[in-house]
Amino acid sequence: MAVLPPLPEVADRDGVTAWVADHLGHLTLEGAAGVRAGGHRGGQRAADTALATLDIDGYARSRSTVLPPSRRGATGMSPYVRHGLVHLPELWEAVADAPPGDRRRYRDELLWQEYARHVYARVGSGTRTPLRYQPSVPAVPPAWEDDMACLAWVRDRLEADGWLVNQTRMWWASHWSVRSGRDWREGEDGFFRHLLDGSRAANRLGWQWTVGAGTGRPYGFSRWQVEKRAPQLCRSCPLSAACPVQDWPDAAPGAHVTDGPLEHGSGPGAGPGPGPAAVESSGVAEAVWLTAESLGDGDPALAAHPDLPVVFVFDAPLLERLRLSGKRLVFLAECLADLAARRDVEVRLGPVPEELGRRRLAVTYAPVPGFARRGGLLDLAELHPWPWLERPGTQRLTSFTAWRKGTRR
Repeated sequence: MAVLPPLPEVADRDGVTAWVADHLGHLTLEGAAGVRAGGHRGGQRAADTALATLDIDGYARSRSTVLPPSRRGATGMSPYVRHGLVHLPELWEAVADAPPGDRRRYRDELLWQEYARHVYARVGSGTRTPLRYQPSVPAVPPAWEDDMACLAWVRDRLEADGWLVNQTRMWWASHWSVRSGRDWREGEDGFFRHLLDGSRAANRLGWQWTVGAGTGRPYGFSRWQVEKRAPQLCRSCPLSAACPVQDWPDAAPGAHVTDGPLEHGSGPGAGPGPGPAAVESSGVAEAVWLTAESLGDGDPALAAHPDLPVVFVFDAPLLERLRLSGKRLVFLAECLADLAARRDVEVRLGPVPEELGRRRLAVTYAPVPGFARRGGLLDLAELHPWPWLERPGTQRLTSFTAWRKGTRR
């Protein structure tokens, strides 16, 4: 069992990065020497600042703008949402006074995030995943790929910052799968390793939507999207005079989802389910267990027990398998360092059941498969509900549109 040394203060970003390199670097994609911070700072205070300064005026018009950054409408809130520093209901209310068109468009994006979680809660990551796609072109990376300014820019931002405007995520996913015929699952894995907001729910569903699984309409990346959203990339590209993606790619229709666990009334599939609707208690908790899904001060279990110590476990076997970029672990470490300024936080490294032992724990349910596997081996004195924007039920999940019709929002 391994208790890690205390984290540096969150303001010391170099110190936090060095802490990750020293104690977790051997589990990262880059190795200890390559650990770097990403483009977002982690922590509740950073999330609160982002929320307080959130301005979506013009969002409907500029949400897909890529360059220049000063003209982007994308808010960059997703890493904070991904790790529970800001919950979707908070964001929903935060934009209540925005212009109607911008509010409606932004809230649709929040609902898409919620829909992705509903799909994941119902089918999980097992073999019953309903959205499968096999491209009709050979799986051969094009020889010109590395010479394209647009693709090189996307790769650089992904690897350096760990965050991308959604438009560029679609470019890359479409180029990877629809045009080049490569397995979308390998591309999604690559994104997951780097994205600070990487989640198997939203990231996986986004890739499947791009290849047309479920909708029957693959998204075709071609030059006009770049010229519209980031024209300076085309102007600087060495292949501009003979652009290899000048035209729409040939693409076979994706598969429509018409049966299985996503149909209305079919009940849960292989996923973790929605979790409890109210607090489930079986005794007195002696510590709050935080997971990577919910690291904010508003975590229900944390808020319910302001005087209990807090424990977080970097799951060594999981990290060994995933090989995430170090910037993702720096973001998590910053979240914990920030919390440690207000609470007694213990950080551990190892298999979760071994590290948490026989402690009686209070925890917030997480709608991911790993929570059920690990939580079932622990002594959970209190299990708090996940803060859903729209609690899962028997809604049809065959498409976002079908699900949206069954919501109250």
